[in-house]
Order: sequence, then structure tokens, then C-alpha cells
Amino acid sequence: MENLDQQQAETLSAIAEASTPDAVEAIRVSALGKQGWVSALLKSLGGMTPEQRQSEGPKIHAARESVTLALTERKGALESAALEARLAAETVDLSLPAPQLPKGSVHPVSQVMDELAEIFADMGFAVASGPEIEDDWHNFTALNMPETHPARAMHDTFYFPDKDAEGRDMLLRTHTSPVQIRSMISQGAPLRIIAPGRVYRSDSDATHTPMFHQIEGLVIDKGIHLGHLKWTLETFLKAFFERDDIVLRLRPSYFPFTEPSVEVDVGYTLINGKRVVGGSGDAENGGWMEVLGSGMVNRKVIEFGGLDPDEWQGFAFGTGVDRLAMLKYGMDDLRAFFDGDVRWLGHYGFGALDVPTLSGGVGVRS
Repeated sequence: MENLDQQQAETLSAIAEASTPDAVEAIRVSALGKQGWVSALLKSLGGMTPEQRQSEGPKIHAARESVTLALTERKGALESAALEARLAAETVDLSLPAPQLPKGSVHPVSQVMDELAEIFADMGFAVASGPEIEDDWHNFTALNMPETHPARAMHDTFYFPDKDAEGRDMLLRTHTSPVQIRSMISQGAPLRIIAPGRVYRSDSDATHTPMFHQIEGLVIDKGIHLGHLKWTLETFLKAFFERDDIVLRLRPSYFPFTEPSVEVDVGYTLINGKRVVGGSGDAENGGWMEVLGSGMVNRKVIEFGGLDPDEWQGFAFGTGVDRLAMLKYGMDDLRAFFDGDVRWLGHYGFGALDVPTLSGGVGVRS
């Protein structure tokens, strides 16, 4: 205790002479650290008598407060001096451009959805939507797939244990076709809609994922025939791929909800080992590739929609939005769409202002 005043004076002198924040920190550790002299004196109070603590305690606490205050003031003074020196030495050129800030990208699926809506809006189609958690009747039965129909096996999907108020099974919809039924019931005819959205099936590989995006179209009117369907699909694909040499091939097929049904192939050409949509598939280095399914709406489906099939006819078509994006923008693996890799999105993503228009191009990229 005899050296308290001397140690305090030496410490305060060292603090006043410290020229850097690191030097101030070293003095703080030597005085107030676990092994510092102030800390040692504070620990020694425990071995003193009450009379000694009453006498010496205030002196030790006063020394600690004095050293602490000196350290705080010296550190603040050195930091202020360093800041003033930096401000005096540095200059800011206000004529320079602002630094590039990170920006997000529009996912290709969202972009293609907008492209499709732009194209079909120009042909007079409205956008319709429906619930992703659907009931068994809208998803299957009303689309001419009763409970024992074998086509249901192709739509093996995700069911819920709960049932709706009418006792019907609930599931994640396997296609956007239920929107067609809901639109016919709620809006009647004539009708011209597209139904884009997420759908779910228990598939997973390079070309299938448990969740994917689909767009379907429906036209209900009087006197509708396959010629209207072919013109609509040809016009749509020419606008989407932004090529006038799109050639279609319609093949007979089977879907429960259309009759007759046709698979639609598009011609492509092999260029540097890659498929480029355009031209006849029968040409040299060419081939045919299936891109969507379609057909005339089945009479039973029109009846389930609350309409008279003897008065109203229609056609429907459906295709995968993710598949269209892969074909147009050269993507190889469907799973990458959902990996969340920002490098992939930075390469294939679109700028927020890349709004598709028919006049400026539906696939415009910045």
C-alpha cells in the first residue's frame, strides 16, 4: 500500500505519454487487467481487517477510477486525432460514379410466366388461378378421371389425411386443369383463359421435380375446331421462341379430358450439339421434340363445367413452364431451377426492368 501513490502517478504519466491506441490498451491491461496492479490491490482487500478495508479501500477505488478515466480520455483523444488526420489526408471526388451495388435477379420461371401472359393477352386470353390444395373431384373426377380410371396412376401425387366439408379427398394439385373446371362453373361461356401455376407430382430426376410450373389454356365458344387450336399454338410458339420458322407436328394421343387428343411436336435443328428450336424436324440435322399436349375438350368435361356440350365446344392445351425456359434459354438440368444457387441465377436471371413486350421482344435481356 506504500507504493499506491507512486504506481498511480507512474501509470497516469504513462497514459499521458501514450501515442497510439495500442499503447493505451497495453497500459490498461497492466493496471486493470486480471494480473494488473489495481486488480491485485482490490483482491488484497479480502485479507484485510474491517478497519484496514475502511481505511485503504477508498484509496484503491479512487486510484482505479482515476486510471480508468485517464485511459478513456487518452483513447478518445488519440482516436479523434487519427480521424482528423485521415480527413485531412483523404479527398472525395464527387464526380466519380457511385459504386455498383449488388442487385437481385428475376428468376427465369417468373420471367417466362410474364412472357406467356404477354403473348396470350395479345390473343385475348385472361389469366385465371385456383387453389394449389385441391379436392379430388376438381382434380380428377370433373376432368373425366373417375376413381378407378387408370390415368390417375400417371398423376401419383401428394394426398392429405384430411377431407373437405363434402367428404372428398384433398391433395396437392397435379396439374392446373382444375382451374378450367372452376372457371367454367363460375364464369360460364364463352371463355378464353390461361392458368399458370405450381403443380405437384412424385417425380424427381434431371427432367422432373416434385414441384414444377405448368400453364394450361382453355377456349370455350361456339363452332370451335382443331384448326383454331393449331393456329393458337403456332402463334404462341412463334411469339415465345421469337422465330417465324416454327413448324408443328400434331400426333394423335390420349388424354381423359380431351377427345380427340394430340401431342404437339416442334421441329428443331442440331447446332454445335445443341437443340435449337426452329425449322422442320424432317430437315437434315433436324428432329422433332414434344413440347405440349392438347385436344378438343371432352363432352363430359364440358358437362361437369355446367355447360351444354351440344351448344359449346372448346380446346385445351398444357405445357411445362420450366421446360419452355430450358428450351429457350439453353438450360440443361431442371433441378438447378430450385437449388437456390445465386451463381446460376446471376447467369440465367433477368433484370428487374426486363419487362417482356411483344414490340420490344418477350425475351429481352439487359
